[in-house]
Amino acid sequence: MEAVCMVSFGRYTRPHFYLLLLIILPLGLHTVEGVWPLPQSFISSIERYPLNPQAFYFGYGRQSAAQQGCSVLDSAFKRYFSLIFPDYTGNGVLRFFEDKPFNIEITVDHDDCESYPNEHSSERYNLTVSAGQASLNAETVWGALRGLETFSQLVYQDDFGSYFVNKTEIDDFPRFQFRGILLDTSRHYLPVKDILKTLDAMAYSKFNVFHWHIVDDPSFPYQSQTFPDLSSKGAFHPMTHIYTQSDVRRVISHARLWGIRVLPEFDSPGHTKSWGKGQSDLLTPCYSGSTPSGAFGPVNPALPSTYQFMARLFKEVSSVFPDSYIHLGGDEVDFSCWSSNPDVRAFMQKMGFGGDFTKLEAFYMESIVNITSALNKTVIVWQDVFDYHERRSSLSVVEVWRDGCYLCEVRRVAKAGLRVILAAPWYLDHPGPTHNWARFYTVWPLAFKGQKRFCVLCLVEVVLSAVVFVSNNDLQVQLGFL
Repeated sequence: MEAVCMVSFGRYTRPHFYLLLLIILPLGLHTVEGVWPLPQSFISSIERYPLNPQAFYFGYGRQSAAQQGCSVLDSAFKRYFSLIFPDYTGNGVLRFFEDKPFNIEITVDHDDCESYPNEHSSERYNLTVSAGQASLNAETVWGALRGLETFSQLVYQDDFGSYFVNKTEIDDFPRFQFRGILLDTSRHYLPVKDILKTLDAMAYSKFNVFHWHIVDDPSFPYQSQTFPDLSSKGAFHPMTHIYTQSDVRRVISHARLWGIRVLPEFDSPGHTKSWGKGQSDLLTPCYSGSTPSGAFGPVNPALPSTYQFMARLFKEVSSVFPDSYIHLGGDEVDFSCWSSNPDVRAFMQKMGFGGDFTKLEAFYMESIVNITSALNKTVIVWQDVFDYHERRSSLSVVEVWRDGCYLCEVRRVAKAGLRVILAAPWYLDHPGPTHNWARFYTVWPLAFKGQKRFCVLCLVEVVLSAVVFVSNNDLQVQLGFL
């Protein structure tokens, strides 16, 4: 919570101080401007109201579709009480002194208390703060969570530790429906507690998608029930550096209560060295001349067993991760091993690909897209897939990540009628020269022909303090869909 300090002179016992109090005190009153990110409509007054943690209530409006017992909001009320009153150490028993009670009444239109946030979830809310009460109205519980976060940022303490909130009227909704943070837990294993801390930090800045880049070349920490050797042989350590099914459920459950979707990424055919340790015949044997070199390259796209394995793996993944989206990767595929393998080259000739390995990769990705689409998952791929894929109609969402003219790529994807996630300008693990954070705030993600031009404050500042401990990872901010 961002605190805004205000000047207060308290009570004076000697009469000749009264005039000084009347003259100076109003000069210290001002509107609160610490809400992050800035709401769409924000009207704040200098009129302020005291808050007493012993006389402070959350409650449901009579017309609210959600009522007591709503897991998302009941949990949020407990959480935000501590965030609103961080210094309060009372025993939780309400006792009324001279302060009047303050009530926050929450009303939502839809009872989605036991569901998961999804790509269609509305996060719009209206917050009105007046004497003795605040009214928070939202279409969904997810919008109510954003409004509770905003209210927590409106509360501040004076020099004597007293809590206040100003008269305020806010109408808000996110400009982008996809606001993500990517963590790579393969290159650098993160304990679950640190992932949960990152989710907390994301909620403080109203991010709503946790892109879990859970496996990659260095390690395979996801513990599969269908293929347990993937983690037992492919993780950094088979016991201490894995994510069990229970761990994954814990992350998903925690994220849900914060209104955050968990989007898993299982990148292939490249970035799969760790996969091959626990699944024989999955990776392509590389050749040196006419004999195997002992090295292995990307997933072997020429074997039927490859697609049988992928179908079983993604069937499990689809049941574990409830979100309707899945990231299939598809970036940075090294063709040299495929090119060296005589069986792969023979398969290419049979399929009519000639020597064009981009067609081979397109064939592989389209097969994987078909597998996951049959599981009712919407597929996200890296921009590499879009660049070489001739049948772009089979794609849904493309994530732009490469340097260079990334807005040129955004324009091409949008022109093809596909949705876009933009990550290229926001790699937080590559901050550049010291004190160069300003470049993250000067990106114009919609600054291409046919789109309205505006600058987006990228929502990274608050999150950075909480995720600095993972600075050695691939760490991205992502905005979409455009």
